[in-house]
Amino acid sequence: MVDLADSNNVKEQPVSRRNFLKNSGLVLGSLVVGGVAGSLLRKPEPPAQPAAPPPAADYNQALMFFTPEQFKVVDAACERIYPEDELGPGAKALGAAYFIDHQLAGDWGFNAREYMQAPFFPGEITQGYQGRLKRREIFDIGLQEMNNYSNSTHGKRFYELPPEQQDAVLKAFETDELKLTTISASTFFNMLRASTIEGVYADPLYGGNKNMDGWKMKNFPGNQMAYTQLIDKPEFVKMAPLSLRDHQQH
Repeated sequence: MVDLADSNNVKEQPVSRRNFLKNSGLVLGSLVVGGVAGSLLRKPEPPAQPAAPPPAADYNQALMFFTPEQFKVVDAACERIYPEDELGPGAKALGAAYFIDHQLAGDWGFNAREYMQAPFFPGEITQGYQGRLKRREIFDIGLQEMNNYSNSTHGKRFYELPPEQQDAVLKAFETDELKLTTISASTFFNMLRASTIEGVYADPLYGGNKNMDGWKMKNFPGNQMAYTQLIDKPEFVKMAPLSLRDHQQH
């Protein structure tokens, strides 16, 4: 049994500087070693993978002439004229509707390089449209009539119809089954079809043929500077296509 009186009389031993440093070193050493050992025992975290950059925005794909409603009609019609299949993308993915929009906003839409004065006479089939209306006006009329005909026959706007009904509407325009007062339906259809094909295969500079995929499907080389190195080769040479942008000086 401990005598409390004796314990109160026990004097505290002075802590020497040597003992203090020694004990402190043990504590600090255990912390340092523990930290190193702990880091070795822990499974290292894998380095963070950099996030994939978002696809670059194509600022060329913007409307210059069509209203959003008109664009939906054209986009759907182009896709039926040149649909996606096992060989590659269709007119929608290639941006053919943007090509047509940009063309109508410029000289082509205004018939700026053509004689547009009266008198007007019906042309031969090989001559195409002969009249006072500009191409942009023909598209305005044709797209409205496509929606009108789709609503009257199927109860929906053209771009809301399933593909087989869209094909039936386009066929009615192509064969002049639909009679219009200002233009012939076939005139508009032929202009729309020709513009769609142009949008699929024109240089991407003009808004269509996105990523040159239209050319790639045909193994078309695009805008090469020269072919002199291939003249003597007897076999077909497949090469990556080049656009006008590829020749830009940096």
